[in-house]
Amino acid sequence: MTLDFDGARLPDPALRPEHHAWRDTLRRFVDAEILPFVDDWDEAGAVPDALWPKAAAIGLLQLGYPEAFGGISEGIDIWHLNIVAEEIARTSLGGLGSSLLVHGIGLPPLVNFGAPELQHAVIPRVLSGERRISLAITEPSGGSDVANLQTRARRDGEHYVVNGSKTLISGGMRADWFTTAVRTGGPGSRGISVLLIPADLPGVSRTALSRKQGWWCSDTASIYFDDVRVPATNLVGPENAGFPVLMANFNKERMAMTVGMEAFSRVCLEEAVAWARERHTFGKRLADHQVIRHKIAQMKQRITATQAWIQVCSRQIHDGSVQAGDIALLKVQASETLEFCAREAMQILGGAGYLRGNRVERIYREVRVNAIGGGSEEIMRDLAARQYGL
Repeated sequence: MTLDFDGARLPDPALRPEHHAWRDTLRRFVDAEILPFVDDWDEAGAVPDALWPKAAAIGLLQLGYPEAFGGISEGIDIWHLNIVAEEIARTSLGGLGSSLLVHGIGLPPLVNFGAPELQHAVIPRVLSGERRISLAITEPSGGSDVANLQTRARRDGEHYVVNGSKTLISGGMRADWFTTAVRTGGPGSRGISVLLIPADLPGVSRTALSRKQGWWCSDTASIYFDDVRVPATNLVGPENAGFPVLMANFNKERMAMTVGMEAFSRVCLEEAVAWARERHTFGKRLADHQVIRHKIAQMKQRITATQAWIQVCSRQIHDGSVQAGDIALLKVQASETLEFCAREAMQILGGAGYLRGNRVERIYREVRVNAIGGGSEEIMRDLAARQYGL
């Protein structure tokens, strides 16, 4: 075993030759089309539009979506998706996944609950890289507390009239559609519906949220709806039954974030080990100091535990037996592991890790958004406790 990105990965008996072939294809794409430009995109605060059709050309955007809409679903399983999260994280470019692959949270409600006409009008264009879609749930007044959202949609003949706002919407500035949580009924979760709102409708406006700690290359936006008339045919799922539509998406999002955080942690380990072997202090390598060796051993210990848990949950997802509480706590495990590994790698690199343009500094900025996004550590622990019947 070696302490680099690939060597520190536990063997997984679930991986078959087709999984390894997919990793090889994706890695060649990442090495050619992303890694040479990481610093530029990070500083520019944007990923170029040309990347989307390039990603579609290798099947990245279509992975796991129905063939009827131009997707690739035959033989695709959770391990193919895990490999995507790993290889995207290997770039160390925070926000790449939430930009290039934001349809992974915006599109599933439409795939699973949308009317056929709506599906065929939107899904193929997103999977081809021609158009973009974002998920609009979070609001200024209540964060991700879906049951208490305030954006309201009032039925008026063949339309819904939407008023309200959303914030911290990933991909929001360049989205062509918003999969939007709205209130169509009374208070609580039973009054929630989901509308697909075209971004070019009159009354839709947006502002960029560019001053962020992390996810520099991912556009993040606040979205405003001012008497926006949305065709009633854009309702996704039954009226006042949107809460389950949205909840069905969260486990997939959390699992992808978890796998990405573990991979980020392995990047930190790889960088720390390489530096410890190269850097000399007090007449010997950093790696020859016991305190440094212990830091690295602790990083590997936590990474290994997280990987093992990922393997268990992946198998359960494949078998259809996974529990939401287990994924919730796995996300906490992964975010705590990332926080530890980013900190220890920064300590080992010292001043070199503090300068922009290296993978550890870049990942260090991404700790908090991963610990909060998709459900904060506190919410995840409470969700798990309730799932376990406490």
